[in-house]
Amino acid sequence: MDCPLPQPQSAPADHACTERAAPWRQRALACALTLAVCGASAANSQPLPTDEAKPAPPRANSELNAPMFYQLLIGELQVTQGEPGAGFSLLLDAARKTRRPELFRRATDIALQARSGESALLAARAWIEALPRSIEAQRYQVQILLALNRPAELGPPLRALLRLTPASQRNDLLQALPQLLVRLSDKDATLKAVAPVLQDAAKTGANAAAAWTSLGRLQLAAGQPAEALESAEHAHTLDEKSLLPAWLGLALVEQRQNGADALLQRLLDKQEAATQRPLRLEFTRLLIEQRRYVEAQGQLKLLTRQTPAQAEPWLLQGLLQLQLGRIDEASAALEKYLTLPAAEPEAGLRGRTQARLLLSQLAERQGRVDDALAWLDRIEDGEAREAIQLRRTMLLARAGRVDEARALLHDLPATNAAAARRKLIAEAQLLRDLGRYDEALQVYGDAARRFPQDPDLAYEQAMTAEKAGRFDQMERLLRDLIVRFPDYAHAYNALGYALADRGQDLPQARELILRALALAPDDPFIQDSLGWVEFRLGNLDEARRVLQAAYASRPDTEIAAHLGEVLWSAGDQNGAIQLWQEALQLQGDKETLQRTIERLRSRP
Repeated sequence: MDCPLPQPQSAPADHACTERAAPWRQRALACALTLAVCGASAANSQPLPTDEAKPAPPRANSELNAPMFYQLLIGELQVTQGEPGAGFSLLLDAARKTRRPELFRRATDIALQARSGESALLAARAWIEALPRSIEAQRYQVQILLALNRPAELGPPLRALLRLTPASQRNDLLQALPQLLVRLSDKDATLKAVAPVLQDAAKTGANAAAAWTSLGRLQLAAGQPAEALESAEHAHTLDEKSLLPAWLGLALVEQRQNGADALLQRLLDKQEAATQRPLRLEFTRLLIEQRRYVEAQGQLKLLTRQTPAQAEPWLLQGLLQLQLGRIDEASAALEKYLTLPAAEPEAGLRGRTQARLLLSQLAERQGRVDDALAWLDRIEDGEAREAIQLRRTMLLARAGRVDEARALLHDLPATNAAAARRKLIAEAQLLRDLGRYDEALQVYGDAARRFPQDPDLAYEQAMTAEKAGRFDQMERLLRDLIVRFPDYAHAYNALGYALADRGQDLPQARELILRALALAPDDPFIQDSLGWVEFRLGNLDEARRVLQAAYASRPDTEIAAHLGEVLWSAGDQNGAIQLWQEALQLQGDKETLQRTIERLRSRP
């Protein structure tokens, strides 16, 4: 029989009551009427006329009867009135009785909105029990388990989800899994639960590369890079045309895993030039970041030869040549880049901004201040306006036009606290670069007072006091910084290094530096400080070991100065001279290095 619906009353008072009730009844009526329409529309609709008369399908009434209608109505009313638990129970009961997916979905959503993860999981599992082939239900279950951070339970739902996913979409799901699972905190438990699912999926040839690659990414996230490399090898063996294992190989190169470079290069060599170009570009960027300049140059030669009209390799070439100190080659590459169209408009705008900034720096290095300013004037990126103006002030100051530069800085709008902070830092840095340390110290003092919760500003104030020769003020500022920010590693390091460099209270200096190293164990400059204090204490072997590790981690002129002096003091003058010759080619402040060389009467 047709489902009875409540009949509207004709009395005006009843009509007004209905109008007032409409807000809370809207969702309930929508939910209830959905069932009625879904069940009845097919039965009530008549087929279009055709040449041959066909018998009408048998009439199918909706399963929504009066009690069910009012159950849904009351459930939605309870949710609206702030009782989601009761409303959830009524909606889930209705879903179980009718086996309708929209009711299971609604019950699950109510639990999620009420932040009741266990209830949401209960509803999703009831949904799966009623409709085991519902891919939506499986997706809900997986998402809820992720939100609850329960990786151990993911295996069966993921297996079911993969089975229900159409074959044409399965690889997409497999590739997305590592990013989907990244929010889980226990990487080992995640890998343990998901690995068997991926290994089974890899048995299907069309899914092999995606499954093995995703397994490798989960292994890498769990701190198993060697196993991830093996998975990448498996993926490549089973599908030599897939680029997925090559991208995993790139991630392994970033982690400096042994064998990853060889695998990635082998995979790149087997791909067509157009196919592997984006990957080779990312590989080149990574090599430059890792200061592997010779290898980066080899990749860029290949890219510029294969696709000379592609813009991006020329930008990287300019950046690389700049790192190597080859001014003319860097300028030529960057200007070549600016003549070529970029692959993507947004990336092209960023790239042109970067190229013109670099060309401005190159012109400045050659003493061509007007050309440097002209390159800044050609930058089109409106979002970079503040950075351009700050750069312009530096150029004016270094050209001797200090008052003009400071006036330009003061005229910059400071629409918020961050912009005001940047202005103060820029002015202080400008004055410090010019050797006007007393004025810079005053500006940093103003900045530190305005932003007292910013430890970086207080630190820079202390470092500027040292440059001004005010060692007592520097020590007082650093000790105050340590009290206010006890986890700020640079304050311990700076104070310890300053004491060691002046030969004062070396045991305390070593204690301060060790405290800094405990807070930032991978910082090569703190390692440099430790090596220097060991040298001051007379521990030559330990000083050399620590400084060699620091220099290997970060080739820097100041670290080279300290390591060279240790080598010199240990009798290895040739090793010191060779190191200094290498360090003089590095970018950066060479003041400490040159003072050391002069002091030891060696001039490479």
